[in-house]
Order: sequence, then C-alpha cells, then structure tokens
Amino acid sequence: MASESWTDSVDEAVNDFFEPVAEFLTDVVFFDVRLFDADFPLIVGWLALAGLVFTLYFGFAQFRHLRTALRFVSGKYDQKDAPGEISHFQALTSAVSGTVGLGNIAGVAIAVSIGGPGATFWMILCGLLGMATKFVECTLGVRYREIDAQGRVSGGPMYYLRKGLAERGLAGLGTVLSLASAVMILFFGFVGGNLFQVNQSLEQLTTVTEDHTDFFAGSGGSLLFGVVVAALASLVIIGGIRSIGQVTSRLVPAMAIIYATACLIVIGFNVTAVPDAVGAIVSGAFSPEGVTGGVIGALIQGFRRAAFSNEAGIGSAPIAHSAVKTKRPASEGLVALLEPFVDTVIICTMTALTIVIAGGPLYDAARDTAAGGGDPATAEGIAAAGGDPGIAITSDAFDTALPWFPWVLTLAVFLFAFSTIITWGYYGLKAWTHLFGASRASEYLYKGVFCLLTVAGALLSLGTLVDLADCFLFLGAVFNIIGLYLLAPVVKRELKRALAYARRRDEGWTEEQIDAAEAAEAAESAPTAAARPPGDGA
Repeated sequence: MASESWTDSVDEAVNDFFEPVAEFLTDVVFFDVRLFDADFPLIVGWLALAGLVFTLYFGFAQFRHLRTALRFVSGKYDQKDAPGEISHFQALTSAVSGTVGLGNIAGVAIAVSIGGPGATFWMILCGLLGMATKFVECTLGVRYREIDAQGRVSGGPMYYLRKGLAERGLAGLGTVLSLASAVMILFFGFVGGNLFQVNQSLEQLTTVTEDHTDFFAGSGGSLLFGVVVAALASLVIIGGIRSIGQVTSRLVPAMAIIYATACLIVIGFNVTAVPDAVGAIVSGAFSPEGVTGGVIGALIQGFRRAAFSNEAGIGSAPIAHSAVKTKRPASEGLVALLEPFVDTVIICTMTALTIVIAGGPLYDAARDTAAGGGDPATAEGIAAAGGDPGIAITSDAFDTALPWFPWVLTLAVFLFAFSTIITWGYYGLKAWTHLFGASRASEYLYKGVFCLLTVAGALLSLGTLVDLADCFLFLGAVFNIIGLYLLAPVVKRELKRALAYARRRDEGWTEEQIDAAEAAEAAESAPTAAARPPGDGA
C-alpha cells in the first residue's frame, strides 16, 4: 500500500521471481475446458463432483441429519470428560472464521456481475453439496487426530491421509499426500490467509478515508496498521486453538449479525423488488440473459464462487474441527456440515440478493460490460472507485439505501480479514509442526515469521505470491479428496455410531450405559474385522 520506492522495488522483484512458477501452476491447477462458450475450471468440477458423490453415498446426510447437527452444536450432547480442547460451537466458529472473508463480499459481486442473478441459484446448490464434503473431511479429522501429554490436539489432512491410508495398506501414498497437503496449507497460511487479508483490509480503509486523510496511503500509516493487526493477531494465536475458539465464538456471530443486518436493511428499503429479484435468480439459473455461455456460464460462476468460498474439500477446516471435545468423530462431522451453509447459503446469498435487489450504477455497468464479453472490473466507474472492484460494486449497491455503508463495509472487511488471519495462523502452525516438529523453538519461529508477514502485508501487495497461494490451496484439494474417497467407508461407520449415540441420549441413556453398549458392539464386530484382508474397509 505504501508509495515509497523501496516497497515498489521489493514488490516488483518478488513478483518477477515467482511469476513463471505462478503462471505455470495457474495453467495446471485452474485448467479450463470450453463448455458452451464459457471457460469451466476443472478444479471447480473436481470439488463439486466430490460434493455430489458424498451426498449420494451418505444418503443426503446434510439434509436428513441437519436437526441432529444443530443439537450437537447447541451443546445438548456435550460430554464433560471428552478429549479435546474446544466445544462444538467454538470449533464451528473457528472454522467459519477461516472461510468467511473478502470473497463473501467482493467475489460474490463479481460472480453475479458475470453470471447474472442466476449464478446465485447455482452458488447455493454448490454450497449444499459442499456440506457433504465438509462432513466427510471433518469426521476424518477427529477420527485420526493426535493428542499430546498436555492435551493439545493436532489433526487435519496431514494426519488422516497418513494414518487412514496406512490402515488400508496404502502407507506410501498416505505419506506423500499428507506431506503435500501440509506444504500447501502452510504456504497459503502465510500468504493467502495472512498477507493478502491485511493488504485488502488496508486497501478498503484507505479508500473509505481518502476524502478525510491520506495517512493510510503512506508508508507510516501502512506500517502502523500492519503492526497493530500483527499485535492483535499474535495475542490470539499464541494462546492456541482455545484462545482462537474463545475469540471466534464471539467475533463470528457478531460480524455475521452486523453484515446480515445491513443486508436486511437494504432489502427492506427495496422490499417491493424482492419478488422480482427472486424470480430473476430462479429464471436466470435456467434461461439467463446477457450471460456468456448461457446456463452453463451462470452455473460456472455460481459453482466457482461457492467452491472458492466455503473451501469444502480443501482440507483446512478439519484442522480446527479436530480440536473438538468429543469421543465420537462423526458428531463433529455433522457440526461441520453447517459451515458451508453459513458461509455460502447464508452470507454469500445475502450479498448476492442485496446486489440483485438494490442494483446500483456500478452493478448495472458491470453487467453491461460482462454481457459484451468484457471484464466487469473495467466497467465505467468501477476502476475509478478504487480498491477491489467487487467491493466497489457491493458498496455501491448498499449506498442506494445506506449512504454511510462504506464505513460498515470497512468494519466488516476488517473483521472478516482478522478472523481469517487468526484461524489460518493456527492452520499454518499445525502444518508447520507436522513438517518441522512441534518443539517450543519451532512454534515460536513459525509465529514470528507469521507476524512479520502480517506487517509485510500492509506494505507490499505481492500479487504473484497471492496467485501462487491460491494455486497451492486448490492443488491441496486434489490430494485431499483422493484420500476422502478412499476413507469414506470409515466415515460411514462413524456416522452410524454418532447417530446411535444421539438416539440413546434422547432415550435417556446414561454415558456409562452408552459406553458399555458401544464396547459390546465393538467386541461383536472385532472377529469380522479381523477376518477381513488388510486394507479392506479398515
């Protein structure tokens, strides 16, 4: 953000160094195929297909067991003596804080600009499918987690890929996939989950204050902002997942309420337009107007936004969910399926609905430009607005009812960014310790590097590194989902066990009676399991 020549020089040098690698990986990871005059990234299809497969394999678990999931997250089935560090609700808010970010505001605006109102329909559908994938990976995160002598939990794809695939006689494959996942998560944690978040929140702050002061546009203001964010983040990260859970359990509901309330106010000001907007979303999903690629074009934009937003199948969320206090892994898997619902079906849809209903000059200009095959970011007025084009479109739509909304949006962007930073700080730490060991010196080294990059994010944009981080994150989804397919039978058994536990609790069974019944059932199934060939359904 700073205008000093040395920051520009560093930016340029780093970008030039990594640009060839970033371009190569972008071409590979986000490889497009042409469908009906629209480019379809295969990685989006990979993520959406996983959601569809798991939805069918588990019999639409995200719908059939939604009530049970809500009961688990409410604390109805909590166990005081269960191993773990945080409650079901804290685990959920910690994971949601890592996914709810700038994409929920800016990314959605670009999606409905290019794909039209109908993109919202497909975004919701992809979010619903992603709930099944999130259920699978987070169940595995708890199933194969490790707890040290101090009660600290470590989990995630690094653990279930290595340990779970070893149980199936695929130890070599599991080791390779787990190490690759750790590298991907670590790199994104440093750049996409940290540096980029600081840079974008500062950019929004600079834009909204430019009529009053240019302090944040200079190196001094940028440095101060970075140091403050790094200090606040370090206070939370040093406390580990328990501290993160305590902060996010308050921060996530607060920021969701603030943002949703602003959306509802705008919708309320335009309440007579709601029926037409809903009709445009439904009709636009199947017979869109002014959308390159028609139905497929609208579908691609909706699926792309949902897949990139809720991160179902990426492998990041199981790291937070694995720290939950539970004896039954699928209980947290059920809680985790609520995450894409909150992130995509609620937050992203609220943004899209507000933009479609309120419209605004910049949205209309973006739609006209996109209909002509152009980039919405180049539409008249958007580039002049400064900052992220998606945020400019969103802010303009809200401005139709709330002239002071840019300040609310700035607060929302900062809260979303900060929650993402602290959660990805924890994700990166677990990937770091998996790769380099969990000694105190190793952990402090990681936290020091992470905080330095937080400050750097306020001074440098490093756009090429951000692009590279996106490549790494979604490349991790390829490794992770391979393991999810192979370990799905384990999840099915754990789901049966968790549902039986909930049913018995509802019937009034005591914990002792349930434990005894489960032990008896395990003893009965042991001879059958022992008779299986190695790797068959383990």
